[in-house]
Amino acid sequence: MFREFNGLPGHILLVHAAVVLVPLLALVSVAYGVLPRWRARLDWAVAALAVATPISTWLATESGESLERVLEQKNYPAQILDQVREHSGYGETLRSFTFGLAAAALLLLLVTSGYVARRNLPRWLAPVVTGVVAVLAVFAVVYVYRTGDSGAQAVWGGTL
Repeated sequence: MFREFNGLPGHILLVHAAVVLVPLLALVSVAYGVLPRWRARLDWAVAALAVATPISTWLATESGESLERVLEQKNYPAQILDQVREHSGYGETLRSFTFGLAAAALLLLLVTSGYVARRNLPRWLAPVVTGVVAVLAVFAVVYVYRTGDSGAQAVWGGTL
């Protein structure tokens, strides 16, 4: 399913959506949490990114696993497969952090919405969820970098 598009490995094409959307979700969701005056302008973006970003990371990891299987079937050397597995591990971790960030961002939207705010939630809840969003955002961005760098080193470093 995710193997090829027009003769290119699907992973090469799909990964770019995650590379753009994960940092964007991180930035917009943290801004939403720490800048209450901007919430009315950012809420739609947080919601859209919290749905689209996990989908993009899932597609990127699935296509990467498909590419990894192809490389194994073609009997690539163990050194190359080790680099691919390291890259794959970073991608799996990134996917987990992205799903967590998206869930926390949606929870933050819910906690700060007018409908839920009238339910007498504790005042500390929104800042705590904002803190969780910020921590997950940092980890997600770090793993976008680690995943992308390990993939780029494998391809452009002459390994693949």
